Amino acid sequence: MQFLFQLGEVSRYIPMLLRASVVNIELLFTLLVIGFFIGTLVALLQVYGGRIFATVAYVYEWIFRGIPALVLLFLFYFGPSQFGWYISSFLAASLALGLRSSAYQSQIFRGAIQSIPTGQMLAARALGMSRTRAILHVILPQAFRLSIPGWSNEFASVVKDTTLAYAVGLNEIMRHAKIIMDRRYELAMAAFVMVALIFLVFTYTGNWILGRVERRVRIPGLQMPGTGVLS
Repeated sequence: MQFLFQLGEVSRYIPMLLRASVVNIELLFTLLVIGFFIGTLVALLQVYGGRIFATVAYVYEWIFRGIPALVLLFLFYFGPSQFGWYISSFLAASLALGLRSSAYQSQIFRGAIQSIPTGQMLAARALGMSRTRAILHVILPQAFRLSIPGWSNEFASVVKDTTLAYAVGLNEIMRHAKIIMDRRYELAMAAFVMVALIFLVFTYTGNWILGRVERRVRIPGLQMPGTGVLS
């Protein structure tokens, strides 16, 4: 009963938490865009870049997948100041989490690209397309469709990672939950439960939308390696 009372008390702060969550959504959008474009480039280099560029891409992916997100946040926020450059906490979080996401997205896209039958590239070249045009107009449109299930998992992961930006001073939802706790310590658990509920809504709403998109653009007869269902 006491916890329900505390939840009722925290409900007065829901508008404040929702306004703060807009910062998380903006950060999520920014880091996903960074991750998408750089991840696509890394995947293309791994598949089509030849030995040198593929090696560089693998090293990049290995580094950003191997370093914890919180450490990357500190490196991108505090590191530039050692050289006289000062960047905002939002930019630091966008770069740190975006580059980390790009490493994971690159593996999703690489698997999807490699699942496209090689005959499609040969057919495109036979029709007079250059290799670049074949990749852009034949391979990537199909690969992106096949990537949606794996990409939805990455979305579910990074939407929660946005709360880590609290560690570098970003004024997002976790920071406001901490404000509630500082004002009334007995509401700490209820405040964090409310944050958890908000993120459950964000995560499953996003996955539901991506699931609808996946069903709408699926390619009959073509599936990602290792999956038991058609994409």
